[in-house]
Amino acid sequence: MLYTAIIGDIKGSKKLNNRKEVQRKLSKILGEINSKYESDIASTFSITLGDEFQGLLRSPRYTLEIVKYIQTKMYPVIFRIGIGLGDISTDINPGSALGADGPAYYAAREMVDVLHETENKNKSAEADIRLSIYNEYSFEIEQINTMLALIKVIEDRWKPEQRLTIWDMIENGGSQQECAVRMKTTQSTVGRRLISGNYYLYYRSLHILGRAIELLEGEK
Repeated sequence: MLYTAIIGDIKGSKKLNNRKEVQRKLSKILGEINSKYESDIASTFSITLGDEFQGLLRSPRYTLEIVKYIQTKMYPVIFRIGIGLGDISTDINPGSALGADGPAYYAAREMVDVLHETENKNKSAEADIRLSIYNEYSFEIEQINTMLALIKVIEDRWKPEQRLTIWDMIENGGSQQECAVRMKTTQSTVGRRLISGNYYLYYRSLHILGRAIELLEGEK
């Protein structure tokens, strides 16, 4: 069975002035994920260290959706997120991912380390999410990681009002007018924010990426 391990590491956690508050918020968000995706979770998402969380999915199906939910709800806290696909060597505890081990976790941990090393070398983050299958390489995975990096390029260019508007559209859907009501602004303002923030390309890319990650299961 191909499991999907997700490990998230808070960037600059030791410099946070409100570390306890961030941990409480993260715990709440992970609880929401555990409830919403209960049938797809093999081991519940939980904080494993003060600045890290992990969880285990039965398949890659909702991986990107879950990761983006965490990033959106926790912003402006930034995570390095490693995604690993593979087997699990230890017994699986549905109530906690802590103590679980195996190739899926090795791959996820390796990706967190790669993101960290890249930041140290380049002094900037080219990506904040990276995926791997332990000890394997494929052009498909390289494509996925390249698209994940390009998505971050789009996100990094957003102004605050663009970010909030795009997140509202992704989470709530509906028309620009409905979004305008929620955002307490005009439809034309929403339209300008979506276009200048490359919303339509961004949304389409997320959909394609999510599908590409899901299809990795069929290749194993």
